[in-house]
Amino acid sequence: MHFVDPSREVLAETLLAAGPGSPTLCAGWQTEQLAAHLYLREHRPTVALGIAIKPLSKVSDRAIRKLAAKSAAPEPYSALVRAFRAGPPRLSPMQLKQVDRAANLIEYFVHTEDVRRASSRWAPRALDGQYSDALWDELVKRAAFLYRGVDLGIILVRPDGPRHVARRAPVSVAVVGEPGELLMHAHGRTRHALVTYEGQPDAVALLESAEIGL
Repeated sequence: MHFVDPSREVLAETLLAAGPGSPTLCAGWQTEQLAAHLYLREHRPTVALGIAIKPLSKVSDRAIRKLAAKSAAPEPYSALVRAFRAGPPRLSPMQLKQVDRAANLIEYFVHTEDVRRASSRWAPRALDGQYSDALWDELVKRAAFLYRGVDLGIILVRPDGPRHVARRAPVSVAVVGEPGELLMHAHGRTRHALVTYEGQPDAVALLESAEIGL
């Protein structure tokens, strides 16, 4: 099944419910900056390049700040979120389902949770089993990159049995959780991910202090 379109809907609804000026787990960003990021990465190729290529990040940051400033009030903010919800332009590569899945399935899940979990009161969503499997499949593809800054072996473990060795090393830590929670951990949202660790105490402490994510 193709889960990106409903994930876009959920993310848009979450942004609209939060409104402008609300906190997110993205450092330095409120909801209007996140909405600007989501819109521009699909509609402005130069911004998309800046998100992916660090030497060009100033271009992206400037464009996001400018659009966010224009969208700080409720009406323009809602218009921006609706424009994101409408989807990418007709000639965008993201119109291709495979590209859309690779670029957006994890992106939309993580950013939805960035808004939800920035609140002091939140609860994990009950995810469809096929959706969880799809998130797991995408996580497995990029786990080695996301944990590249960790000087440990990393084993990702689902409570229902599947596991994936993200990094190999003489000393390893197992990170145990549902696919969505493992995704949040792998993207650096470690304090907001409902996971447990299995490993030597000093190795777990090293993992908790490591730089994880993009």
